[in-house]
Amino acid sequence: MKVRDVKVLRGPNYWSIKRHKLIQATLDLEDLEYKPTDEIPGFLERLQQLLPSLYEHRCSVGNPGGFFERVKEGTWMGHVIEHIAIALQNLAGIELGFGQTRGTGEEGVYHVVFEYGEEEEGRYTLSAAIKVAEALINDEAYDVQKDIAEIKRLWFKYKLGPSTGSIADEAKKRGIPVMRLDDGSLVQLGYGAKLTRYEATITSHTSSLAVEIAGDKEQTKKLLQAANLAVPFGDVVGREENLKDAIDAIGYPIVIKPLDGNHGKGATINIIDWEHAVCAFHRAKKWSEDVIVEKFIEGCDYRVLVINNKFVAAALRTPASVTGDGKHTVQQLIDIENQDPRRGAGHDNALTEIKVDEVTMELLRKKHFTVNSILPQGEVLHLKPTANLSTGGTATDVTDQVHPENISCFERIARNIGLDICGIDVMATTLSTPLKENGGAVLEVNAAPGFRMHLEPTSGTPRNVAAPVIDMLFPKDKGRIPIIAITGTNGKTTTTRLMAHIVKQAGYVTGFTTTDGVYINDELVLKGDCSGPHSAQLVLKDSSVEFAVLETARGGILRSGLAFDGCDCAIVTNVAADHLGLGGIDTIEKLARVKSVVPETVNENGYAILNADDDLVYAMRENVKGKIALFSMHADNARIEEHCAAGGLAAIYENGYLLLRIGNHFIPIEEAVNIPITFGGKADFNIANSLAASLAAYTSKIKLGTIRKALRSFVPSAESIPGRMNIYEFNDFTVVLDYAHNPHGVKALGQFIKTFEGRKVGIITGVGDRRDEDISSLGEEAAKVFDEIIIRHDDDMRGRSYEDIDRLLRIGIHKIDEDKPIAYYGTECEAVEQVLNEGRPGSVIVLLIDNVTAVTECIAKYRNREKERMMTLQKAG
Repeated sequence: MKVRDVKVLRGPNYWSIKRHKLIQATLDLEDLEYKPTDEIPGFLERLQQLLPSLYEHRCSVGNPGGFFERVKEGTWMGHVIEHIAIALQNLAGIELGFGQTRGTGEEGVYHVVFEYGEEEEGRYTLSAAIKVAEALINDEAYDVQKDIAEIKRLWFKYKLGPSTGSIADEAKKRGIPVMRLDDGSLVQLGYGAKLTRYEATITSHTSSLAVEIAGDKEQTKKLLQAANLAVPFGDVVGREENLKDAIDAIGYPIVIKPLDGNHGKGATINIIDWEHAVCAFHRAKKWSEDVIVEKFIEGCDYRVLVINNKFVAAALRTPASVTGDGKHTVQQLIDIENQDPRRGAGHDNALTEIKVDEVTMELLRKKHFTVNSILPQGEVLHLKPTANLSTGGTATDVTDQVHPENISCFERIARNIGLDICGIDVMATTLSTPLKENGGAVLEVNAAPGFRMHLEPTSGTPRNVAAPVIDMLFPKDKGRIPIIAITGTNGKTTTTRLMAHIVKQAGYVTGFTTTDGVYINDELVLKGDCSGPHSAQLVLKDSSVEFAVLETARGGILRSGLAFDGCDCAIVTNVAADHLGLGGIDTIEKLARVKSVVPETVNENGYAILNADDDLVYAMRENVKGKIALFSMHADNARIEEHCAAGGLAAIYENGYLLLRIGNHFIPIEEAVNIPITFGGKADFNIANSLAASLAAYTSKIKLGTIRKALRSFVPSAESIPGRMNIYEFNDFTVVLDYAHNPHGVKALGQFIKTFEGRKVGIITGVGDRRDEDISSLGEEAAKVFDEIIIRHDDDMRGRSYEDIDRLLRIGIHKIDEDKPIAYYGTECEAVEQVLNEGRPGSVIVLLIDNVTAVTECIAKYRNREKERMMTLQKAG
């Protein structure tokens, strides 16, 4: 077996609209194509023994054991690897189950698709699944537990932590977009102007000043004292020679901790003598230049959580400890406690594993124990001085037991410090009576408090503390801006630019992506082919963008899926033969399936704008969950009639007018001759593009007056739609520059070119990664339009030779006219310069281009030379 290619899908995709995170491997089975599982002796038995959990995989049979039945009957190894990949992840604790294996159209080569938890984990899982399959085929021993452990390690390494993850999960549950911005904890919620960001439990709303105050324990204490809130008496000490004076003033027992520490790092409590005080002082100094020395308050350790100035949860925290049984040593008891499946490394599990460190050893020495001491029956031994979960502590939910006066006190603390998400550490005998009565005190106020103890307490009621965070960040909406996504074979870029123009005219800050760049309003922020998911994300991450218009090409969908989880409107212009044979898409029906991903993401209240004149596009309506609106160049289209008879919305072209049709009610949009990109109503394809854009704008609640104004003011030029129907008039001839690069596009362009008078000269080429028949068909369509054809070549031939392109184009041209004049002018710019210099009077020169910028510059240089020549002639005359 050989893996030819691996794609990591991150959004709605060819395989699934709902399951965004998929690994797609292109797997060449080589000789195994002729050796299904039933022809490999002992394969099923070895598979059952190594991965018995596969019994739960129902597969197409539909019942437990179904996959094993398929293996027994005989299935191909790609299918087996898909199921092994899912099983390995399940055994690592990752809950998922989606997978598919389909042929690519090439014998023995398959797309193996399965869900993953995190990208690096998913890639490793693919590799591991193949190795497992190979070991089973060859009857070799295999340590599958090693792979499971590594998958689990990678998953925990890259997945969001409990606090960050809980907020993201709550947002997803409410339909709020979630975008992870790095490999850490930085997350974006919402799109564009509606977005907010957070990291761990610091949000875009969190005051940086409040974070600084909370990080300075002395400053926090002063603010709380000024608010008449109980805090321990203490002082700040920077040098050991000042320590004794501070202790004498405070009196034992004391607490020593870093001035700006967190998570209990460097803190020591209940210090009762000078020797331990000095040790604690130097331990705290490792974390902070200055340390706090304060009175130790007897009682229990509580963490209180206040969000948006409202009390949310409280937990009783207990330091990591073990209880003796008279048999096991302290170290053995710790090892037993760490076997609790809830414990793990870092913050990823409900509890953190207990580690023996310097602080633990000091506590043991105080008790005259070592790690090898046998702890007496029933004796509880605390292993850490603080109760933080990060050091192995446990938590008990006490939210319902907190006295109303204490709730008011905690909310006042959050307001005084200014934290939107505030963790308050309290020492008291109980929270069920007022602190001022039971002698309790506030020890610390924390920015970015962990949610783990509240989400999954060791005992007590779990609290959904992420919900009030989302309530605070999104009190009125779901953080979404309007998104119009535009796909199809031809017309995408023109429709996108026209649509963006309409939206800008409506007063929105508009972000749009096209094959020539990413724009925020009129500013080009990224140049290049930007019709994929990375470019769309650039727009959606920009907090100034109020409305997004996204050209969405086939390549990006296949490469990594869509950049957005849903849109308000999707336009599908048409589906025609192009790019076939690439990426496993070898039929026009499969290409339509790729394009259909876009309208299938339209939300329930949005619209899919579909071309009723295109059978494949019209068929997409069957899987759209939103509303349908149709457009057609034919007013009597039967599909339009049926749709509108049921009260549907459509846009049609009739008697020179673009019309909206709502049921049987007709509303004029504009006369085609008044829309510049239709070139006086002669360019049918741009009339269709205008219909689609007008319909999308109308469904986006843009006023008809604004739509009309925008249609009239969108003038085709090298600036407004570069490389799309750019017309240059010279003294003796006309140049038409267009991006048409497939037979469908050349045919549509040809209908417009035929309206020109004069000899039509076409400069054409074939795209190297297209099928032979597609290149020949382009030559065929060109021969129907042009009186003379010049063949030129792209800089990037995509694996083809010049001779091969020339031969295939000639086949198509000669199929229409064996006597058609054909010339060969070399590269793109060479061909443009030569044909311009020849400049035959009365001719219409049509440049089918690839490099828009280079060709536009060639034309500009020629124009300048002509101006200089004319000026010289005038002077001479």
